[in-house]
Amino acid sequence: MIYPIVIYGNPVLRKKAEPISADYPALNTLIDDMFKTLTKSGGVGLAAPQIGLSIQLFILDLSVMADDEPQYANFKKVFINPEITEFSSETEISEEGCLSVPGLSERVKRSLSVTIRYFDENWQEHTETYTGFPARAIQHEYDHLLGTVYVDKISPIRKQLIGSKLTALTKGKVSCHYKYKN
Repeated sequence: MIYPIVIYGNPVLRKKAEPISADYPALNTLIDDMFKTLTKSGGVGLAAPQIGLSIQLFILDLSVMADDEPQYANFKKVFINPEITEFSSETEISEEGCLSVPGLSERVKRSLSVTIRYFDENWQEHTETYTGFPARAIQHEYDHLLGTVYVDKISPIRKQLIGSKLTALTKGKVSCHYKYKN
């Protein structure tokens, strides 16, 4: 099943997601469907709130970048009940976009590396450190579980400059190539 992507302005994007347990109904099907949705929409990451589920689950598939970044060829991961336990003090500013905020991208400051503890789809616990783009993608998706969208992290002046575009999204004026819902 391909889920519609929830668009900026929908209240589910502002809720703090709830942890889940290993007996969450049809979890493997949900994860498979999230990967199908991600592939269809052309993104590299998708959090459950972006499909209307306020649960602590996100996925990353950086393999779509493998032509330019061969090290990501097999980077396809599931993060359940994640907790970022450490953010590096070293930061970088880079362009970000979001499936829930179609048509916009902004420069966002993020930690260069993060350490994250999470469960995978087999309920195996991991604690791993990521640097560079994977760290950025993890922080972006993790923010969705906290009820934060990347545009919350840009300067107030920049947010004011794109305010009319954000307002248009909240009013259902959306243009994108994938299924969505307000």
